[in-house]
Formats: sequence, structure tokens, C-alpha cells
Amino acid sequence: MSNIIATEVVLPGRVEPAGLTVTDRELPPPGAGDALVHMEATGVSFAEQQMRRGKYYDQPPFPFVPGYDIVGTVLAVGPGVDPALIGRRVAALTKIGGWSSHLTLPAGDLVPVPDGLAADAAETFVVNGITAWQMLHRTAKVRAGQTILVHGANGGVGSTLVQLARAAGIRVIGTASARNADAVAALGAQPVDYRGDVAAQVRALAPGGVDAVFDHVGGPGIVDSFELLAPGGSLVSYGTASTKNDEGDSRLPVLKLFARLLWWNALPNKRNASFYNIWAGRRRLARFRSRIAEDLGAVLDLAERGALHPQIAARIPLREAARALTLAESGTVTGKVVLIGDTES
Repeated sequence: MSNIIATEVVLPGRVEPAGLTVTDRELPPPGAGDALVHMEATGVSFAEQQMRRGKYYDQPPFPFVPGYDIVGTVLAVGPGVDPALIGRRVAALTKIGGWSSHLTLPAGDLVPVPDGLAADAAETFVVNGITAWQMLHRTAKVRAGQTILVHGANGGVGSTLVQLARAAGIRVIGTASARNADAVAALGAQPVDYRGDVAAQVRALAPGGVDAVFDHVGGPGIVDSFELLAPGGSLVSYGTASTKNDEGDSRLPVLKLFARLLWWNALPNKRNASFYNIWAGRRRLARFRSRIAEDLGAVLDLAERGALHPQIAARIPLREAARALTLAESGTVTGKVVLIGDTES
């Protein structure tokens, strides 16, 4: 096939969303072990919001193409890749590069998407679904009949966590703004207004404490998250959203959080705390890929069977990524803002 012209959204530096640029670039045929994918859907996650501020923990130097995950169709494969992959709809974690109409990826990173699941629906469950599944079932190991607290239950990861937990027979208390309370309740969680006294509200609903807390906020509120745990409970931290607008070294809030978690684990309190990183273990690549495929496969299967419902805040064309990023950062939406690729490959 002839070379593909890819449309890419570039993050040129620390800019407001309007500072994103759209460029075209010619892509060569895929090399050995790679596949060329036509992007059908990609997402706007908290990672991109931090990257534009230069505050994501291990982001590359500017300029670069953001985009943490994609769903698309394989157009071509390089040497050593099964040709049967051509024409298949797949999903992949990318960390960067997803905001592109076409991209070349290692074939080993691709996970099949069920035929009955639309691309935009599947996209909402890639990074969000892997994160939620692994935190719930691999890190905290929550069991049916237990109770968890999910901060930001109306967000991308939060809404997926709520649904996965309810599907597993787990009771969920979810924080959100008052205007999103009905949406959180519709997902199956008991809503708590995060602008009020969250600890008091949660204790009223779970006097003995909760079995796990999933906290992407960090900051001073992480203390309440830990204190709300029942004996034997688990705090899973996976972000520092409360410090997203702070000036200074972006690594400092994360390092402070790590230190706090380590200190709590050193105490004889029969509770544990951990930080979830979706990329942990990638040095053991085969095992990492196997887990991603297994966990994302389980999530997509639940979605195809109707046990999970995609929470799509908006569908916006790739070339309008600036508008999508602005909307995602507004804090007014439930679910995930999805960028849609061109229908023609």
C-alpha cells in the first residue's frame, strides 16, 4: 500500500487548549513486528490535561502528540506479524501518540475488540477499564459483599469502577458534585457531595469503615481516605488531581504521596496503602502484555454483554481536540470525552 498521510494533534509546549496545533505527516509502511492502525476513537484523559501543563510525571519533552489510548482498525502489518490481523478492530494503550488519524504500533500491544462493540464505546473502557479492573481486582482484591469508596465517581475511571464493582456484587459509595449525584446513583452508587464533609457523610453510610478507597485526588484529603478504611482495608491512590494547578516541580506532589503511603504501610494498623501505575511491570513485557490483554478483554466482554455501559460525555472530531480538551477540563461532564477519527481510512 502507498504511504499514509496522518493527521496529528500536536502539543507544542505549555499552552492552553487553544494552543494545540494540527499537522499532517507521512507515515512509512509498518516495520518488523508493527501494525499500521487507523484510529477510530481516542480519548481525553486526565493525563493529557496534565501533559499540557508540563506536569505529567514522566511525559516526553515538547513537542509531541498526546493520546493515551486508541481503538481502531488494522490497515497493514509489517514482517513477522500475522496478516490475519488486517481488518481487525483493536484497542491499545499508547501513553502518547493516540491523537492521530493513523499510527504505527507494536502488534504485541494490540488487544482485539469484540465485533458487537462500537469504537467510541470500546474507547471509554481502554485506559479507564484496565485501570479500574486492576485496582479493584488485582490491587485491592475487593470481594462481593464488601463496601468501597470511589472518589470522582462521575469521571472516566470512577464511573467504570462503580460499574465493575456493582457487577461484582460490591457496594459503592461515590463522591461527586451535587449536580452529578443523580448520574452517580444511576450507575448504582450511593452519592456523596464532595463539597461537603465527605468523611462525615461516608461514616454515616459505613460506620465500620469501608473495605477500599480509590483516590485520584491526593493532597490533604488522602488522610481522610486512609482513615475511612475498615481494619484490613486498602487505600489505592492513582493520582494527585488536587495539585494539578500548583506551580513548581511536578514530581514533588507524587514523591510526597509515595512517602506518605510508605509511612502508613510501616504502621501496625492492619490497613494498607498503595499507588497504582498502569505501566508498572512493563519491563517484563510478555507478562505485562498478557495481563493487559486478559484484563481489558474481561472488561470489553462485560461491555459487549451489556453489564457495563459506556459513559460518553461527548464525541468530538479529532481536528477539534482543543474544544474537546476544554470540555474535559471544565469539570461539568459525566464520563469521557471521545475524539473521533475520520470515517475514511
